[in-house]
Amino acid sequence: MTLQAKLDAFKTDFEAGKPPYNVPPAVIETMHRATAELIASGAATRALKAGDKAPAFTLNDPDGNPVSLEDLLAKGPLVVSFYRGVWCPYCNMELQALQAALPEFEKLGAKLVAISPQTPVNSRKSVRQNELGFPILSDAHNDVAAAFGLRFALPDYLVDLYKGLKNDLPAFNGDPSWTLPMPGRFVIGQDGTILYAEVNPDYTRRPEPEDMLPALRRATTVSA
Repeated sequence: MTLQAKLDAFKTDFEAGKPPYNVPPAVIETMHRATAELIASGAATRALKAGDKAPAFTLNDPDGNPVSLEDLLAKGPLVVSFYRGVWCPYCNMELQALQAALPEFEKLGAKLVAISPQTPVNSRKSVRQNELGFPILSDAHNDVAAAFGLRFALPDYLVDLYKGLKNDLPAFNGDPSWTLPMPGRFVIGQDGTILYAEVNPDYTRRPEPEDMLPALRRATTVSA
């Protein structure tokens, strides 16, 4: 089953209010409204695209070790996935799909990292629960997400909904701003050029890991 098929199956059950979710229709309507408004805003069109230079960054891994883009690109291309947090089931399914594809990435000499605004404690939880063989880097305040054009502020009515659901983003992220990254996936070549970019303001839609393989093969050919 493809990643998107798994996401669609989960979405169908979740929005139908099936146990264990039991989500009221009003909650689903509010989530749909927020997604529709983010799509209509055109925010995704302003994100970095293939051909752009990736902004330099240094972020900490879950153990507090600094990891720089320069170091990640030292031996090959890089796959980057921006991850909303351990609380997001769609994101966790994406991480699991990326983990399954990791051997293919590594055959092409590529590294894989996820970037999330959540605290290191929650990143360690994400790595453990999803059995990941790659790190989740902590992007405090979504600053790197902003540099990639992905950061957005949740509207007040969605903040109220999240609070009602006890989805406390300030606690998850150690940041009071109530911002998130739009889900984004990038392949970055060793020269720092973005070779593949997929950004979707609808967090229930994610590209397949295999979609990045052509860009990784091109990157390997160029570096060779």
